[in-house]
Amino acid sequence: MSVVIVGGNECMIRQYKDLCSEYKCKAKVYPKMVSGLKNIGTPDLLVLFTNTVSHKMVRCVLSEAKGQNTKIARSHSSSMAALRSILDEHVA
Repeated sequence: MSVVIVGGNECMIRQYKDLCSEYKCKAKVYPKMVSGLKNIGTPDLLVLFTNTVSHKMVRCVLSEAKGQNTKIARSHSSSMAALRSILDEHVA
């Protein structure tokens, strides 16, 4: 399963990826706006940490994911516990 995480803390990128690998998922993490986020691909799960991203960034990502079979999970908190609960819910 592929996971794209948008937002979060830059210093926690490694922890986010490690946690996703515990769930047997490949993860891409975008804590900041990078080239319009055109390269997110077609992930199975899109995680939006809404507290740490701009409205523009959310709009860009959602427009990229539109029309794809992607589950979207939003969390106000960008903690490891929040990511763990999202992965528990969406990864079988």
